[in-house]
Amino acid sequence: MPSPFPAVAGTLLHCRIELPANYRLADFLAFHRRDSQDVAERVTSDSLTKGLRWENSAACLHIRFKDKAAEVQLDIDGGGNPAVSESPLSTTLLEHRARLMLGLTQPVEEFEQQYRGHCQLGALIRSVPGLRIPLAASPFEALSWAIIGQQISVQAAVSIRRRLIQAAGQQHSSGLWCYPDARQTSNLSDAGLGAAGLSAAKVRTFRALCEALESGLLQLDAKGCNAEQLGAQLLQIKGIGPWTVNYALMRGFGWPDGSLHGDVAVRRSLQALLAMADKPTERQTQDWLADFSPWRALVAAHLWALDARVATDLAGR
Repeated sequence: MPSPFPAVAGTLLHCRIELPANYRLADFLAFHRRDSQDVAERVTSDSLTKGLRWENSAACLHIRFKDKAAEVQLDIDGGGNPAVSESPLSTTLLEHRARLMLGLTQPVEEFEQQYRGHCQLGALIRSVPGLRIPLAASPFEALSWAIIGQQISVQAAVSIRRRLIQAAGQQHSSGLWCYPDARQTSNLSDAGLGAAGLSAAKVRTFRALCEALESGLLQLDAKGCNAEQLGAQLLQIKGIGPWTVNYALMRGFGWPDGSLHGDVAVRRSLQALLAMADKPTERQTQDWLADFSPWRALVAAHLWALDARVATDLAGR
């Protein structure tokens, strides 16, 4: 089958991934449509084009959705390397990363089967069947996004993210900027990180995180990563707390059991779901989520979806 993408001069990798019949494409595209300036991502009604790092090179990931499948192509700058483009391992790695990003490794069917009849959660599941958690392109991107977003609005976080990408990242030949990896980020001075909009406390957190990754004390991309062990290691870094860890493990690895009881939108939706007079405390939310382990992050995703629907309804009034 010919590629649906234009040919380029660099190294090319391709794969095709079949999608479930109830795949929620709009959720995936919305997650990557956060920055309206299209600095690192371009999103259309049926595609995502994203700059990212691949084996220390600038690359551009294209995912186009057609006929209940995702056509995936990776364009890697560097003059073309037949050994990479013809390697089955390279294609396998691309497919694995794409499947993670698409949320296809999450046991959604098992989760829904178990809780579709639940007296409280069941109605949420039935209203958005097939709900999955879209992932960032890499664990470092997920973790750094979680740190950036601590205690600020999404709009402010998107602006800081954009400036960080342009300050530390690398531009692909397509024009898109690639999200920086830990080494590129650590090459920025404290003043450079601050100029991107990071507070002094977040600069220190980024510096400690990058140093741990560069030294090998912390490994985000290790095969067979144990989420709980990695979470415990991350909590040793000042400025990284339980919410940041659970969010990063969810968005970076697809871990379905992170307890996002500190999330404001999760607590707000739980208040609506349980018809509570006041917003539940973090402890009350944590206790309620505990009954759904090992699926607590998926439950949080359904509560986020409820929060988005309520916001849309209010906006339409």
